Amino acid sequence: MNTAKEPGSRHKKIERNVTLLAALTLVTVAIGGLVQITPLFYLDNTIEKVDGMRPYTPLEQAGRDIYVREGCYTCHSQMIRPFRDEVERYGHYSLAAESMYDHPFQWGSKRTGPDLARVGGRYSDEWHVQHLRNPQSLVPESIMPQYGFLADTELKVADPSAMLTALTRVGVPYSDRDIEMAETDIQAQADPDMDAGDLAERYPKAQIRDFDGNPDVVTEMDALLSYLQMLGTLVDVNSAAAQEELAEEKGR
Repeated sequence: MNTAKEPGSRHKKIERNVTLLAALTLVTVAIGGLVQITPLFYLDNTIEKVDGMRPYTPLEQAGRDIYVREGCYTCHSQMIRPFRDEVERYGHYSLAAESMYDHPFQWGSKRTGPDLARVGGRYSDEWHVQHLRNPQSLVPESIMPQYGFLADTELKVADPSAMLTALTRVGVPYSDRDIEMAETDIQAQADPDMDAGDLAERYPKAQIRDFDGNPDVVTEMDALLSYLQMLGTLVDVNSAAAQEELAEEKGR
């Protein structure tokens, strides 16, 4: 007499018993979750700091807020994945440290337009102004809306110091000096004729110039361009990637 059970009979028993299936699923998910989460409790920081990374200047932060306000993130990601086709098109893959001061981060997964993680310095200010005013004049097939009104709108940040103070509360390391000078820094970064003081020392690689071609007023276009022209320019990615790989090897 053959008493051997049919192949898969135990699996069928689990599938037919809802309570048993739910219990085993819970146990499996719990084990997988613990494997992923537990190591994090033993790490001081999950992001390795890299040379060159700094908080945004007040003008760049204001530009980033405009970028988010206008919904640019819905069509442009800021995360280059480590795949050959992406690296060849957009540049070195993104490092976690490059987004450490982003609240919220702008990684995204949908690209109606190109990724912008390394757009800084790729085009001139004049190109960006024209592209924002009339995208179709440069890229005829573009479906991007026109943002010419940014150049006609004076930048108004209700309280720049409060903006930086709020960011310090979520871990962005602005100094007391940064907070004190926030409003002055906004004006100084967009006006090369104004004394910028120690702005360049406190924010290495900060680009100080009239971005939109109108030196008479600091506009929302100035702010947005200061943000775009900074993206991907702060970190020596090849050196930083080597640092990250070395840190990962030490952690294993």
